[in-house]
Order: sequence, then C-alpha cells, then structure tokens
Amino acid sequence: MASLGLVGEGDPETSTLVMCGPEEAALLRLEEVFSATLARINNLILQPLLSTDPESSDPQDRECLRLLQQLHKSSQQLGEVTEDSLYSLWERQRHPRSFGLESLLLLRSADLVMQVHRVLHELFGGTGLSQGGKEQERHPAQELVMHAVTIFGNLQSFMGQALDQAVATQALWHSLSSQLRDVLCTPTRRLLQDSQDVPVVVTPLRAERVLLFDDALVLLQGHNVHTFDLKLLWVNPGQDRYTFHLLTPEEEFSFCARDPQSQVVWQWKVTQAVCQALRGKKDFPVLGAGLEPSEPPVCRCGAYTFRAEGRLCQATYEGEWRWGRPHGKGTLKWPDGRNHVGDFFKGLEQGFGIHLVPQAAEDKFDCYKCHWQEGLMSGYGICEYGTDEVYKGYFHEGLRHGFGVLDSAPQAPQPFKYTGHWEKGQRSGYGVQEDSDRGERYIGMWWADQRHGPGVVVTQAGVCYQGTFQADKMVGPGILLSEDDSMYEGTFTRDLTLVGKGKVTFPNGFTLEGSFSSGSGKGLYTQGVLDTAALPPDPSNICKRQLGLGAFPVERRWHGVYRPFWHFVFADCPGDLQEALLGFHMQSPRELRKSQEYLCCERSHPKDSAGNVEDILEELLQHREPKALQQYLRKALSNSLHPLGKLLRTLMLTFQATYAGVGANKHLQFLAQEEVKQHAQELWAAYRGLLQVALQRKGQALEDEDEETRDLQVHGLMLPLMLPSFYSELFTLYLLLHEREDGLYSQGITHLSLFPDTKLLEFLDVQKHLWPLKDLKLTTNQRYSLVRDKCFLSATECLQKIMTTVNPREKLEVLEKTYGEIETTVTRVLGQEHKLPMDDLLPLLVYVVSRARIQHLGAEIHLIRDMMDPVHIGGLYDFLLTALESCYEHIQKEDMRLRHLPGHWDSRELW
Repeated sequence: MASLGLVGEGDPETSTLVMCGPEEAALLRLEEVFSATLARINNLILQPLLSTDPESSDPQDRECLRLLQQLHKSSQQLGEVTEDSLYSLWERQRHPRSFGLESLLLLRSADLVMQVHRVLHELFGGTGLSQGGKEQERHPAQELVMHAVTIFGNLQSFMGQALDQAVATQALWHSLSSQLRDVLCTPTRRLLQDSQDVPVVVTPLRAERVLLFDDALVLLQGHNVHTFDLKLLWVNPGQDRYTFHLLTPEEEFSFCARDPQSQVVWQWKVTQAVCQALRGKKDFPVLGAGLEPSEPPVCRCGAYTFRAEGRLCQATYEGEWRWGRPHGKGTLKWPDGRNHVGDFFKGLEQGFGIHLVPQAAEDKFDCYKCHWQEGLMSGYGICEYGTDEVYKGYFHEGLRHGFGVLDSAPQAPQPFKYTGHWEKGQRSGYGVQEDSDRGERYIGMWWADQRHGPGVVVTQAGVCYQGTFQADKMVGPGILLSEDDSMYEGTFTRDLTLVGKGKVTFPNGFTLEGSFSSGSGKGLYTQGVLDTAALPPDPSNICKRQLGLGAFPVERRWHGVYRPFWHFVFADCPGDLQEALLGFHMQSPRELRKSQEYLCCERSHPKDSAGNVEDILEELLQHREPKALQQYLRKALSNSLHPLGKLLRTLMLTFQATYAGVGANKHLQFLAQEEVKQHAQELWAAYRGLLQVALQRKGQALEDEDEETRDLQVHGLMLPLMLPSFYSELFTLYLLLHEREDGLYSQGITHLSLFPDTKLLEFLDVQKHLWPLKDLKLTTNQRYSLVRDKCFLSATECLQKIMTTVNPREKLEVLEKTYGEIETTVTRVLGQEHKLPMDDLLPLLVYVVSRARIQHLGAEIHLIRDMMDPVHIGGLYDFLLTALESCYEHIQKEDMRLRHLPGHWDSRELW
C-alpha cells in the first residue's frame, strides 16, 4: 500500500488527508513493480502447480492443491485490485485537477484492498505451503514462494512504519505551539523519534525536548529551536553503554540515556536516519535492512552556512566533509563576495586553493592562487591584485616570505619590479628593484621594506653608485663611476649628490681632491687640489673597475631560491610538496574574469607532464655513469617541471632581473661572473641531494666527495650545461667591459683586411717557405699579389666557429682544431710532417685571426679564460689560449704600426 501522510494544512483541527507529490510517484512505481511480480508468480509458479492431477490419492497432495487454488484465487484478486489502483494512480498523475483524492482506489476502497492483503497474510501465516505432519522433500518452487512471502511481509512492515510515522507526525503538530509548528512543519517531514517517548539528555546544550525527523535533528530549548541537517551529522559511539556523541559543522554534543536499551534505540535510529538522508530515500523493505550499508559514510558531500562568530561567519561551504569539518575539495563563499575554492583538511584550507577578494572598485579583485597550510598561505603562490600588481613567490603564515617577484602594472604611475627575498611580508635580505620611471636599478640589501645596508645603484645614463643605505637613502662614504670611467670616492647626500670631502680620478689619470658641494643653482662646486702629474693609467685597469665585490657574498645572494628545494630534499622528497616546489600552471589567463562563477582550480599538475617524484629518483639512479649522467643532467635542466630545471629557471629569472636592461653595465661584470660559477656549484649540490634521497630509499649511502672531485664535476660537467642559460646577459657584460680594447682590435682587423694574402704574410713576417701558394688559384690577368682570403682558408673557417658555441670547452676545442688545420696546411706545403715552433706559429695564427674577422674577440677570450675548467690550466688549451691572446694584442698594436709606416702608408701601395 501507499505511504499516506497526515500533514497539517493551516489549522491542525481542519487537517485533511492528502497524498504528497513525491510519495505519489514512488507509490506508482511500487504498484507497477508489485503488479509485475504478481503476474510473474502466477505464470511461472501457480499455473504449473495447478496442473497437478486433482484426483491424487495422497491426502497431502490434495491439501497442497487446495492451498494453491486458494493462493491462486487470492493472487488474482490482489492482481485485479493492484491493476485498478495502478490505473487510478496513473489517471490522477496525468490529470491531477480532474481527479481528486477520492478517485484513488487506495482511498475510495481502502477496506477492500486491506481485505485482499489480509487474506493473503492469513494464508501465508496459517497452515502455509511448507507445513505438514512430517518433514517433506523441498519443492523446487518453494524458495521462490517463500521469497515472495518475505517480500509481501516486508511490504506490510514498510507500510506500517510509514503509517505510524504519519500518525506520530500528525500528533506532534497538534502538540506544538503555533510558533514552533510554523518553524518545523513541512509537508514531507516525518517524525522518527521523540524524547518524550524514549527520554534522553543532551549535553552541553541541555535541550528540553529532542525530535528526530527524517531530514533533521531538532533540539528545543524554550522558544529556541536548534536544527541540524542529518546529512551533516556524524554519530560517534561513546565509551559506555549510556552515551554516544554527535558532531555537526559547528556543534559537538552527547546523548545520554537512562538505560542501555534507550541508548541503543536512539543511536540506531539516528544512524539509520542519517543513512536515509544521505541516500535520499527511505529504506525498503524494512528500515535499516536495505542492501546499502547501515553505517553512514564518514566522508560526505554537502553545503552548510556557518553562523558562529569567527572568520567563517556567514560563509557557505559546499564540498566534501569528514567528521563535521570541511575535508577534501570544496568552495567557501562569504556574503561580501569573497570566495575560496580548493583543498581543505580538518576544516582549514590546506593544499592548493584559489582565494578571491573583491575590492571597492567595480570588477576589481585580489586573486590568490597559492598553496595553503592550516588556513594560511604557505609555499608557492601567484597573487594577482586589483591594482594589477602581480606577486609570484613563496609565502609563510599568510605573508610573503622567502624568494618572490613583485611586478607592478606597466601603466602604473611609478612602475617597478622587485626580485628578491621577503620576510614577514616585507622586502628583507638581498634583492633587486628596478624603477622604470626613474630609469635606475638598485642591487643590494633590504630591511623592513626599505633599502638598508650595502647596495649598488645603476642608472640608465650609465652612472653607478655604491655605498651604504639606511632608511632607503645612501649615507656615509661611497663610490660613483661614470660612463667614461671617471670615479668619485667620497661622501654623498641622501639624494646621491656629491657633498663633503672626496676625490675624483679622471680617465687620463688626473685627480681632483678636496671638498665638494652643490650651489643654489645647477652644477657642482669644489675646492681642492688638481694633480696633473700622474701618469695615464693602464687602460686595462680602468675598464676593470667593478662594483659589488665583497659587499654581497655570492653564496648568500640567492639562498632563498634554494631554500624550498632543500626543504623538499630534507623532507625525503614527498610527493605532496612537489607542486609547492615546482609551482603550477593555471589554465585561466592572468586577467581575472568578471564573474566569480568562473573561479576554478583546474591546473596541470607536475606529475601529469614530468612524472612523479618516485619516477624522477628512479631515473636518476639509472644514469650515474659519466656519459649517461651528462645526458640526464642536460634533460633535467631543460625541463622546467624537474626540480633541477625549476631551480635553473628561477636562477635565470634572478640573473635577468639583475643584469639585463638597465643592469647591463660593465662595472657589474665580475659580480655576474662569480654568480654564474656559484650557481653551478649549487646546482651540482642539488643533484647530489636528490641522489642521496634516491639511494637512501634503496637502503644505500652516498659516497663522500672531496673538494677536487667536486670542482672537476662543477667546472667540467655542470657549468658547461647551465652556462647557455646565462650566456646572453653575461656575454653582453663582457662586450661592454672590453669595448675599448675590442675597438682597437677592430681597427687593426680593418686595416689588415686591406692586404692581399701574400702582402699580409710578408707584413706579418711569415717565412716564405710556409706560404701556401698552391692554394691560390689564379684567373686570367691575375697575380698572387691580388688574391685575398685564400691562404689557410680551412683554418680561418674553423676559427670562425668559435662564435657559434657558448661552451668554453667547445671554444677551446675549436681553437685546437684551428691549430691542427694550420699544421695540416704547412705539412702539405712542405711535403712532410712539421711541428710549428712558437716563432712560426704566432705570425700564422695572427694571419688566421685577422682573416677570420671575429667580432668582439677580446670579450670571447676573457669569457673563455674566466669560465674554463681549471684542469686545463698549464695544458695545451691554456697554451693555445695564451697564443690567441698574443694575437689579439698584436692586432691591436698593428693599427698604430701601420699609421707610423714611412711615407704615410696608403693601402693602394699594397698592389
């Protein structure tokens, strides 16, 4: 039968019997299933059994046949009644306005329906098909019949429960005040248990009455009503037989019964009610006896609006829960427009999440895409502010902490970019800030968001300052270097104006020492001694004036970049820290969407593209041999989703922020050079750290490494692999530093290029028996003295390849091959193997260098010298590089030599 609900419509005294919409549809489905079951029983069981011979002599067979005939007759009546009921339900559902409740067979002829069910019940509960004087052989259809009997019994029990709940609910509405009835009464709500029937004490809330409905638990305290959604109610058994505990998103209380039986009733009913609420349907055939588990799941999904005071007040959480706390993935929304979507752990934001904070201006938001820990930002994050500023870096306890980059909007009134270290939300430690509006860059120490300590200021005009800063201003003595290498040593005002005692050294060696001041107008006033007797300084010393050396120890400049990596390694490389270390890639664009409904956490995870930590460590163990290790490191450094590759990308960012653009100043070359070497050491140590973790997981230990072995690996393996990432900015600094020397070299190359081959060989004092005249292919009306760029052509083309590589070792190998090509040519000319002495090699090498016309050869030579593997010092490569340096200096001097040739040398005389 249907589950009829007695609900109050208006005054409870005038309550009428109504059929609830959802229950009507459920009843319709139940009737359809029941009708089909009756037809199946009749066709498959009763009809074949009724075909038994009625004239059987066995009394028991005749009794069974009688019972079957009675069952068949009753089932036919029940089928007819069910079909009529089903038809009336269909008509009412299709035409609810035309067919009233009185048209339903279940209501119009309830006695008839109950009588048919009662006959069947008496038949199954009376003599029964399986009864007899003695144990009989089981009929094949007996189990099926008994199953049908069980179903009918369960149906009766289910209907009885539904009717009892409806009656109890109706009685409850009559017993409550109109105020409480208005709050609690809903058409579909049913009462499952009342503390007035089975007493229970609630602590610490001290409820006067407890009502368990099929969708909520209600505690009454006078006129106060506390309602708890069953979907977000957790039952935790107590330590004794009288008590059990209940957890909700904001409350935790206990039910204490007078006796164990009452405790069992309440705990069982609350548990089953929670199960039913989570499944969204009542148990059938019997409450608590369904196929689904009778214990509610600990992890659930639901929505709840917090009411208690605190940071979550009025916030609505929708997502996964565990033991009354947000746990898993979910979304928090506040009435003021704040949103947080991401991962939660025991009620707090934990893991990756996106937090959106609206600003006063329309369509302006602060968007935090970060890792969180215990409700606060912690680890790597990207923050896009409503002011269009963007921060990418690390957080701790909700504040910027560690390494990070803060970039203003390009259209900001005072655009800036800070790359460096943070502490408790403020710039502190080593950092670089570029002020685009003033055209200057500060490189140095910070404290409490201000420049504080040793620092260097580089301006777009090429002027550099070095000194000590305090409260964002330069104080005390310092150094000023101008573009023409003039240098001031003395004191400054806070706005970097020369004041007080100081000394100026000019490029020509003159010095001015005295007192400096600025007048009311523009200009600089000084009173002191000008010394013009000093000799002109060595040009190489002028261009070597460098800033920052000793002021910022190289090993402490970017320690904040390595700190997250070592935290990752010391924690044994856990997978849950991999994304916090490597960062993440957001699918959404930088510009925030106007609508908050687009807020999502979709992003590509490192393990989706580069494998998880276990795969990385396993692959590392498989590539420990020298050649395999080189290939592995090259692959790892080129992959931004590998820990080593991530480190390299971040170091590249700091290097560009320091030495690109305004920072491309020749006075910073030494600072950059030692920084690159330090990065190579740190990256090798990082590789060793990962290797140690991989070995420890296999139960092995990492062998100790002495200083000599480490230096060989750093300079011979790691430095050549990572140098290309810094080469562009680094080589630019070498170009600027050696610009004057390369200028003299270029003039010499220009003048020497006017010589034909034979004239140039003669001019360079190359012995004539070494001239490769066989290589000079003459055309008609042409002679040797007119041919150019033909002698030692293979060596010239080989040397030109020195510009196509960035690896110092490869550049030295090119130089070695060039030497080999020169010797090969000489051997061919002489017709026998010949080893060139230095006196013969140097003029030939000058010829090849002059014909190769390598731009910025001085910068190339100095970069090779500074970055070459120390193992080559004193060897062949060192010898060849020294020879190349001699050629470079020789060509610089050739320009002066040609200018002083007798008779005012003219290039036309060469022919």
